[in-house]
Amino acid sequence: MSGPSLVSDELPIYDVLNALKSALADSGAAVLVAPPGAGKTTAIAPALIDEPWCSGQIILTSPRRVAARAAAERMAQMLGEKPGETIGYLTRLDSKQSAKTRVLVMTEAIFVNRLVDDPELSGVSAVLFDEAHERHLDSDLGLALALEARSILREDLRVLVMSATIDGARFATLIGDDAAVIESEGRSYPLDIRWLGSSPQMRIDDAMTSAIMTAWREQEGDILGFLPGVGEIERVRERLEVKLPDVPILPLHGQVQPAAQRAAIARDTNGRRRIVLATSASI
Repeated sequence: MSGPSLVSDELPIYDVLNALKSALADSGAAVLVAPPGAGKTTAIAPALIDEPWCSGQIILTSPRRVAARAAAERMAQMLGEKPGETIGYLTRLDSKQSAKTRVLVMTEAIFVNRLVDDPELSGVSAVLFDEAHERHLDSDLGLALALEARSILREDLRVLVMSATIDGARFATLIGDDAAVIESEGRSYPLDIRWLGSSPQMRIDDAMTSAIMTAWREQEGDILGFLPGVGEIERVRERLEVKLPDVPILPLHGQVQPAAQRAAIARDTNGRRRIVLATSASI
């Protein structure tokens, strides 16, 4: 099946796409080092669908459920489709896939389970490990099992490790098979850092509420605040709702339902400024 490419001239990843395709065609394994904004998460997998060696599905692993679903929905949107057609996703709480799905985004834990159930990865042409610098048990185990499958059961399986910050040469040595290291430029934006001070006597809920209110008064646009866990998010949300009753204040964590997670990462349909309170825990 042929699929349209998502790569555009505006994405820095376009400049290294041909080199990446050649590396995967020749040795079957590669390491891609690409800073944020390069386009690696949403552009690479769909661009590989039409490669001669890609007769099956491409699996793209993601460390978090929200990121997996958002990546799949973005790729589907760029193809003019709905998730579950050419692009699908599979997470613990939600799934959209069909017989025509060629790129399947899944969390690392689910990928490990898939490998345990089917060590040969039947019907899979390539596995792309995104955000490989976020080292933890599922990511390391998934990569180890995929490399084992490639060396013993599936010599034709393509493996690509992608990250913004990893040591490319080190990962290439780990992968073996003369894996090429390919580097892409990123796309960055201005960043201002302002220190608001700290007080050991102030609870983190109060400190964050104060910081967000300061940013709300002095800056424009949406605000994204990071907190340690769900409890802190809820307490800050309660405080902000009193101070800003007409402002959308949206939590973003693993216990939030998928529809609410989508709302947290999308622009407000009425053009209102929003405050998103997030944590990396259980996302």
